[in-house]
Amino acid sequence: MLEWASRRLRAAEPIGISDNTDVPVITAEKPRDSKTPIALALGGGAARGWAHIGVLRALDEAGIEISMIAGTSIGALVGGCYLGGKLDQLEEFARSLTKRGIFSLLDLRFGGNGLFGGMKLDRRLREHLEELSIETLAKPFIAVCTEINTGHEIWLMRGSLITAMRASYALPGVFEPVECNGRTLVDGALVNPVPVSVCRSYEQPLVVAVNLHYDQFGRAAVIKHAAEPPHAPTGDGEMARAKPPYSKRLGITGVMMESFNIIQDRISRARMAGDPPDIALLPKIGHVGLAEFHRADEAIKLGYEETMARLGELERMQKLVF
Repeated sequence: MLEWASRRLRAAEPIGISDNTDVPVITAEKPRDSKTPIALALGGGAARGWAHIGVLRALDEAGIEISMIAGTSIGALVGGCYLGGKLDQLEEFARSLTKRGIFSLLDLRFGGNGLFGGMKLDRRLREHLEELSIETLAKPFIAVCTEINTGHEIWLMRGSLITAMRASYALPGVFEPVECNGRTLVDGALVNPVPVSVCRSYEQPLVVAVNLHYDQFGRAAVIKHAAEPPHAPTGDGEMARAKPPYSKRLGITGVMMESFNIIQDRISRARMAGDPPDIALLPKIGHVGLAEFHRADEAIKLGYEETMARLGELERMQKLVF
């Protein structure tokens, strides 16, 4: 039996809620021979986030109960659709995407706050989720966003599910920010890429994080280097371009995406070191680009395989945690 107790939120600022408002904490009374349900923290990662679908499929297949979901960016999109009973439709949509099909969903804009308005994608979401609010979902759901004017971490925990998801994945410079309750909200990965802390604030005994950035940059080494000019003399006295060992061509979009990769990777490492999950699922998906949404089949498969490989560990933890 789920019992709702009161607990003040201190880790973040829930939007539209005053400082005196209590929020629910999920606790459970259960026999010692039953299994502890898991709280899921689904991280950001743009196109790599389709791996979350595979994770959820594997958990359902194994009969592992989920007590709540906190999602950032595409983690909020997948988590919200799952709790709203629309994961099948989302998976069908993801697997149908092609390179050309992706651009047909984006409405290019000039002079606005983002390169794309995202309203075509919003219309597709409304076909299936129009009537859903966060309060009506089967389990508690929190979408993490960033308030662009203050840098506050915002937790959307009630109201329109579509608005919450859109705000959480509003990548700055790509999608326009979402106006909500007088706040301008953008992608939550700027402040909390893998929202373990959200699950902890709800006093969840077993938190499982899905981190999509673990294999991006290895250990992200510090290198002491000489500030040499981009050209070096050859034996013939001519100047030849020095080629860095890891160089690759990057356009404007490439520079933006790789920069965002680095930001999310470093913030994820720092936050998860200070507040680690009980188990971290780490799909090896770094080779999938942030904008390669057409690679859903591959991403879903990798998320499924990582979860299935860790099922024994998950089930052992469920029996140990009370």
